Amino acid sequence: MMRVRIATLLLLGLLLPVSATAQSKVGTTILQFLKIEPGARAAAMGNAGAALSGGIDGVYFNPGMIGTLDRSEVTFTHSSWFADISFDYAAVAIPLSGFGNVFASVTALSSGEIDVRTVDSPLGTGERYEVSDVAIGLGYGRQITSRFAAGIQARYVTESIWNSSVQTVTFDLGTVYRLTESGLLMGFGLSNLGTRASFGGRDLAIQYDADPDQFGDNSALPAHQATDDFMVPVQMRLGLSYPYALSSDSKAIVALEALHPNDNSESMNAGVELSWRDTIALRTGYQTFFDDASDLGLTFGFGLQTDIARTRCHLDYGWADHERLGGTHRFTVILRL
Repeated sequence: MMRVRIATLLLLGLLLPVSATAQSKVGTTILQFLKIEPGARAAAMGNAGAALSGGIDGVYFNPGMIGTLDRSEVTFTHSSWFADISFDYAAVAIPLSGFGNVFASVTALSSGEIDVRTVDSPLGTGERYEVSDVAIGLGYGRQITSRFAAGIQARYVTESIWNSSVQTVTFDLGTVYRLTESGLLMGFGLSNLGTRASFGGRDLAIQYDADPDQFGDNSALPAHQATDDFMVPVQMRLGLSYPYALSSDSKAIVALEALHPNDNSESMNAGVELSWRDTIALRTGYQTFFDDASDLGLTFGFGLQTDIARTRCHLDYGWADHERLGGTHRFTVILRL
């Protein structure tokens, strides 16, 4: 019981300074697609995923979950994002007998083709451009003791906007600790640790006149503009989850998570899952408690599970409210081999 109290105090303590010292730094980081949570299950539970056990879909929130997996798993998520933007995520985890687990993931976001519009040509110049983001990750995790697991993931990340792009490498770290025999979990995840990066490419090429007041010199020297270096969106998560048996056929999981980003205010996510015979699950939650400026809020979804030829198949759906921008939809398929 003492462990439960300590874990709860740690989670709440992370949020105590919010009202007094929280300061938003919105718009100060690049590669924002890294903050899009891919799994439909966690999305339906308010994205409170730092301590949400149950499989490969928790690795995004906490790489320590890699170490908890006891069988090979494959997942794919497709998200219908705003303005017809497409977001896709695929991952695979493979146990290495006696040596932990390896993990690989690919994340891709694409805006589709967009018309180039200018003041002189508000209906379009005839040109089209595209914004695309890709992250390729490799990870490793291990169950160190019967109660403690840890994991790490490295990702190569790139973003392209027409003919300009930025590349960098980020690292994710995480741990999972089972506090009680009844299944109370505490999870800690630190995502997107990386160096500062800047854009480059031929869209930054200009013609430069070193001295506009000087006649007779070359007024069209080829040159390149340099952008500032920007940080990536680092996120720290501390979470708790607790399973509770409602009957012999049904159970509930309650999840809480405190989120501390480097480009926004601290907040808390919460969610609950009700399942029956490990076949049907209903989920709901709420994102970004204590962040008055957030447009995020209510979430809900469901999941279906069945066995096909010794393979456990999961189909999950998650909806999340984004207030003025409307809702987003996530569809996830997980195969546990």
